[in-house]
Amino acid sequence: MKIRPDWILPDLKEAQKRTRKPIERIDTFQIQENARFIGQGKTYYISTYGCQANERDSETLAGIMDAMGFVYNEDVETADVILINTCAVRQNAEEKVLGELGNFKRLYRENKDLVIGVCGCMAQEEDLVDTILHKYPQVRLLFGTHNLQELPSMLYSVIFDHKRMIKVYSKEGEVYENLPVHRFGTHKAWVNIMYGCDKFCTYCIVPYTRGKQRSRTMEQILSEVRQLKEDGYKEVSLLGQNVNAYGKDIDNGGDFADLLEEVAKIGIPRVRFMTSHPWDFSDRMIDVIAKYDNIMPYIHLPLQSGDDEILKRMGRRYTSEEYKALFDAIKKRIPNVSVTTDIIVGFPGETEEQFQHTLDMVNYCQYDNAFTFIFSARAGTPAARMSDEVTREEKTKRLMKLNETWNQYALEKNKAYEGRVVSVLVDGKSKKNEHVYSGYTDTNKLVNFTGKNIQPGTFVDVLIETGKTFSLDGKAL
Repeated sequence: MKIRPDWILPDLKEAQKRTRKPIERIDTFQIQENARFIGQGKTYYISTYGCQANERDSETLAGIMDAMGFVYNEDVETADVILINTCAVRQNAEEKVLGELGNFKRLYRENKDLVIGVCGCMAQEEDLVDTILHKYPQVRLLFGTHNLQELPSMLYSVIFDHKRMIKVYSKEGEVYENLPVHRFGTHKAWVNIMYGCDKFCTYCIVPYTRGKQRSRTMEQILSEVRQLKEDGYKEVSLLGQNVNAYGKDIDNGGDFADLLEEVAKIGIPRVRFMTSHPWDFSDRMIDVIAKYDNIMPYIHLPLQSGDDEILKRMGRRYTSEEYKALFDAIKKRIPNVSVTTDIIVGFPGETEEQFQHTLDMVNYCQYDNAFTFIFSARAGTPAARMSDEVTREEKTKRLMKLNETWNQYALEKNKAYEGRVVSVLVDGKSKKNEHVYSGYTDTNKLVNFTGKNIQPGTFVDVLIETGKTFSLDGKAL
């Protein structure tokens, strides 16, 4: 297949460059005249993989599609445009995307006017783009994380110029404000506070796919939160690859503790944030969280490994003792706090003793929940080049042991809720039983409960009857 001169392909070496150039901030969005109405009479479908940042990007993509006259279609079989917003953090996510693309080949064969587009983090990877270009001709549009705002012009070229459009920038990135948004939730909202990451943990592809760490201004964030409150939203989640580093790239712009406090003062009933890096978690952040009742007592604090040598090779910039000290401070100073974590097993060269150090940390922290993974090598990262003699079988055994350990503590923590009354923000009904609803506590515990005539977006007191490993069961009072 011939590479066309107008295509822009990803370049990981360019993507890892960091300069001192000021971040460009663009506050206006306009759809060019010839693309303004191309969606009239047409529908679109969006499939989203990955983290909350991808979910929020999909809301922007949907907002732009709406602005062009497209209508959202829940049935992928009859959509005119299919966008797949992708994740690159682990191999299995990529395999799922490629599997979905394979399934869509039939739809393209039946309708040559169908536009299938792939965007997001996977599109920033050289090898994956090469695979899609050569093996998935049904993909007519490919763009990355830096140019969502160019969707109208790219779609125009695909639909009317019948071009296969490949446009993936590898750069530090800008901050775009005032892009259209189609919120998928009616009472919970994601709010980006920053983009990108400069940590460069050795296993992580995100700094390459998302660009330089760049913060939105506090004024823009607070304005968005005020509007969400006015629109009736009950919960906002502040998003960033490492929210604790917020503001470090803005002169006199305030830090994350300042932002968190100002958001809390707006008065939205529930404020959450994700994700935190232990290295940047300040004492003042703990004080602010403890001070405001509407900042939820829930913290996701990725550990990744409990062994100091592995942490060093991961580039995590903290030791197990430093992590423990932070964990202890959080538990001591924030009433009723729940703490969850991420852990990788089978990092290249991990010994049985080093794995045991991770188990020791889990036994010490007794997490409320954990997201655990076998190491997944990402092409272009330093960890992918490290020698690894640990077998897949051994890694799987370690993952099972780790899950068995933290599941025990999660069950104990949830059993302690039995007989308690908790406030639940209702998400909606069960699909299987119209008298069963679900929602979350302030500590981010999933609650399934019985009740009648309960509306999503309301707060309900629920008596917890049964604590399970991953959820709580109860009844509305």
